[in-house]
Amino acid sequence: MGVTKPFDAQRMQVRRVRFRFPDGLRGIWNPKRPEFSHLVNAGSLAMPYLEPYLIETMRQALARTDDPSLISEIDLYIGQEATHFRQHQQFNKRLAEMGYKSVPRLESVLKADYRAFARQKSFAFNLAYAEGFEAMALAIGHMLIDDRAHLFGDGDAAVASLILWHFVEEIEHKCATYDVFKALDGRYRWRIWGLIAATAHIMTRTRQGYRALMIEDGMWRDWRSRLALYALLLRIFVQLAPRFLRILMPGYDPRQVADPAWARSWWARYGETGPEFAMLDMRHIAGTEPVASEVVA
Repeated sequence: MGVTKPFDAQRMQVRRVRFRFPDGLRGIWNPKRPEFSHLVNAGSLAMPYLEPYLIETMRQALARTDDPSLISEIDLYIGQEATHFRQHQQFNKRLAEMGYKSVPRLESVLKADYRAFARQKSFAFNLAYAEGFEAMALAIGHMLIDDRAHLFGDGDAAVASLILWHFVEEIEHKCATYDVFKALDGRYRWRIWGLIAATAHIMTRTRQGYRALMIEDGMWRDWRSRLALYALLLRIFVQLAPRFLRILMPGYDPRQVADPAWARSWWARYGETGPEFAMLDMRHIAGTEPVASEVVA
């Protein structure tokens, strides 16, 4: 199954990027993939509540370890997640400003969920949920990168860049919560329970979100839109299923999951050019390497 390698602090980097969303941005930011647009929009609504919850869980983990390597890993993870949720806050604010009346209601539900988890659930549950989410995010990140041309190719560059940047960094810190879970708990049944709990919760809230947004845009009762949605979900499921099966294996370790070449290239190119590289040139989204837009993020 492979040998677990120690954490390399040089692998992770906290990048202070900002995305400028155009004045004319719409909720359906990819006209060719309107159902995917709202699937992404619904997922984004969770980030300003999910990621602070993950950060708080990892801060509690800091108080339970004196391992310098683990402490460094947690600090970098927290830095990345803090940057993520702040960028999603800006995007979600734009969705509300577009007139989607369901956004505040959906946000209040998510806020209540994660507040309840933090206050009412055990540290063991919250740690397992954190690892379950990150394992799921790793699988989703690979899927999004592999299928980026189909999913994002005709979409708004700022939104596509936000999502792909986020998941490139999810891939980058793929070992963080796993290493913390393994050091502080390590029980297989809890790791699997965390995966199930996180996946079921996120998928349920995401479905409620995209359903509400599609209703507001008059798409939910359109049979063509519903067929397109089901085809999209099937396409995603087919790509995610083998990745989830790997996570379920008792000997699973995210280090066994090779990083996509496109993600590795993104890290290298960002290191050469800095924050302006975060905004991708959508004309080259299908290429083997990411290309920066001329617009500075």
